[in-house]
Amino acid sequence: MSLKVIIMDVDGTLTSNDKDVTPKTKEALLKAEEAGAILVLASGRPTSGLLDLAKELQMDKHHGLLVAYNGSTVIDCETMDVLFNQALSVEEGKAVLEHMKKFDRVRPMIDKGEYMFVNNVYDNWITWKGKPFDVIQYESRGGKFKLCEIDDLAEFVDFELNKILTTADPEYLQEHHQEMMEPFKDTLSCMFTGDFYFEFTAQGIDKAKALDTVLIPMGYKKKEMIAFGDGHNDASMVKYAGIGVAMENAVQALKDIADEVTLSNDEDGIAASLYKHMPELRG
Repeated sequence: MSLKVIIMDVDGTLTSNDKDVTPKTKEALLKAEEAGAILVLASGRPTSGLLDLAKELQMDKHHGLLVAYNGSTVIDCETMDVLFNQALSVEEGKAVLEHMKKFDRVRPMIDKGEYMFVNNVYDNWITWKGKPFDVIQYESRGGKFKLCEIDDLAEFVDFELNKILTTADPEYLQEHHQEMMEPFKDTLSCMFTGDFYFEFTAQGIDKAKALDTVLIPMGYKKKEMIAFGDGHNDASMVKYAGIGVAMENAVQALKDIADEVTLSNDEDGIAASLYKHMPELRG
């Protein structure tokens, strides 16, 4: 078997627009695991937001890996060992959160343990695609977090953060993200992870770095990896893997650098590509 590592973004890639893994895609992935491949979920989500998917795909039985917080941490699903972790320092976290106070329509979100912390649990609506969207509920439920309200997040933080997630109307973020990242552009990783998400992680952190740090010492080669994504934050891993695949629903910038484009996340694009590159799975 030439492909031994299957790397997937989650939202917009592995999961359909209904936020589930379709039966055909699940079947292909389980077959790949039985054939000896490992699965890697590489997402901006926190670790807690990936565990249910990992269990559904039986990754806990096949040493699957979770690359969470956009590459800030890597977990072995079978042992739950932390294989890599690079967080923002307390000082860096405080500086970002203090700077965010200048942008009155930006809502920062941070997490620790089972809690997600925000300034106002009722100020949670943005406008997305012309409709109201409860983004804080969406993020807290997706990460399996309880919500906690903190008046001053910068003053509150006395612990390292794997990432600082901010949200606002997409148009506002497009207009202000350069100013938001200006003090940190040379010291932190600052990027869009969705049209209504802009986030901050430690310098040099991305999905490719996490993969390289963990997979190469495990004995895997880039040519044995296939990576699937749909967003800007998937670019590093799509370029890194031996075969980089953009979903049909991906942003154009990712399609431009991918080796190929598969069907959309609602059309079993991952399964179609795996059966193409791993025909033995059809048997």
